[in-house]
Amino acid sequence: MRDLLVLAGGGLRARRLRSILSAAGIALGIAAMVAVLGISASSRTNLLAELDALGTNLLTVEAGQTLIGGDAKLPETAPGMIGRIGPVQSTAATARVSTTVRRTDHIPEAETGGIAVRAAQPGLASTLRATVRAGRFLDGATDRYPAVVLGSVAADRLGIDRVGGRVWLGGRWFTVTGILDPVPLAPEIDRSALIGFPVAESLLGADGAPGTVYLRADPSQVDAVRSVLAPTTNPRHPEEVRVSRPSDALAARSAAGAAFTGLLLGLGAVALIVGGVGVANVMVVSVLERRPEIGLRRALGATRGDVRRQFLAESLLLSGAGGAGGVAMGAAITAAYAAGRSWGVAVPVPALAGAMAAALLIGAVAGLYPALRAARLAPTDALRT
Repeated sequence: MRDLLVLAGGGLRARRLRSILSAAGIALGIAAMVAVLGISASSRTNLLAELDALGTNLLTVEAGQTLIGGDAKLPETAPGMIGRIGPVQSTAATARVSTTVRRTDHIPEAETGGIAVRAAQPGLASTLRATVRAGRFLDGATDRYPAVVLGSVAADRLGIDRVGGRVWLGGRWFTVTGILDPVPLAPEIDRSALIGFPVAESLLGADGAPGTVYLRADPSQVDAVRSVLAPTTNPRHPEEVRVSRPSDALAARSAAGAAFTGLLLGLGAVALIVGGVGVANVMVVSVLERRPEIGLRRALGATRGDVRRQFLAESLLLSGAGGAGGVAMGAAITAAYAAGRSWGVAVPVPALAGAMAAALLIGAVAGLYPALRAARLAPTDALRT
């Protein structure tokens, strides 16, 4: 075996540029497959960690449609009724306020920047497990006064990065008392300016009815709580209540990413097959160029099996080198991409082993015909050539 590997390595070193280019074809296909699997695994690991941190026990209750197609409303008693459900741990309500928020009063009212104004209860941050980037969230003292807490996207669009400034909201100045970090389970909060229910009613004419109720339930009782939320929220018209679980959207995003990963893996496999065709082509040309060498080896006593194993070993070494390079390249791409997204790096070990096995399999298949062709050459014919 040692002699065979030395002999095969010598055949590849004699044509280094050709060998390097052929191995590069295999390496690109393997790198694409490893990078796709690594990035997908890193994304999935990050998503699971995010779900563990945010919790999958968050439910939202919103007003749906009436039987005649109009917009329904939740009863004002909805948050209190939901809070009486045994497994419910916490609740908080928000309501859309029909007004706009702008950086100054000189900006046209139509230029809203896609920012909504919502009344919010003080317990919203704890229920959503939202963190405050700067300042503080609404509480029993500030929700009665012209104070506003900005979601992360709203703050960026308004150009506000610290508390203490003012925004023009509902025809009067509101003081920014807090800025939130992104809330993955409630992206609508990121694009909102949050004020207290009391000030929304006293200054902006809100009716105090909740539009959305967020709640945390006992993780083991989420499905049971979900099944009774609609009749509890609106006993007269439970069909007008829409209940959802925000973490389901993240899980669906993961499933969609898995489907896209399959597509990219298919493209990587195509690249790998193209690389295998390149290896086969190089080996066929090598057999044609090395007929005198083959004839001399046969004349000195090498059997057909020896010649066959020599060229098959060259093909395996070529594809193995390309596979090792591709694995290293794919792992590096995964690490760089994950670092850019602040993810943990997760490259599945079975994926690395499978990539090397695929490279060797492609090499074996690509080198089989050239090896058989070299073994069939008669010594006299090979030497005459």
